[in-house]
Amino acid sequence: MEFVVEDRLVTDVGGSIGVRVLSTPGMIGMMERNSALLAYQHLPDGKATVGFEVCVKHVAAAAEGASCSVRSTLNEVADGRKLRFAVEVREGERTIGVGTHERRVIDVGVVKSD
Repeated sequence: MEFVVEDRLVTDVGGSIGVRVLSTPGMIGMMERNSALLAYQHLPDGKATVGFEVCVKHVAAAAEGASCSVRSTLNEVADGRKLRFAVEVREGERTIGVGTHERRVIDVGVVKSD
């Protein structure tokens, strides 16, 4: 999936770096979103996924306005409900972030709040 580094995805680290770049939470959000969409298209009705683990490294900056791509690859299904993905964000040939992400298959409507 392609995306542009803009809006809610950027930070200037409280003005301390003098430029707006892809934030780590923004990068992780795109990794999670892409993984969720990949999983969702293969789930039966009444099922969805929720993220429960992210282990990534943010290894390079992507400036505001940069065109990036995010890739999720499903590497394993454990216990029939844990989905383990390899995730990566790139700007052209440059790796911006890389790691793993895990999601759990749930029944829609079963999530409860206190």
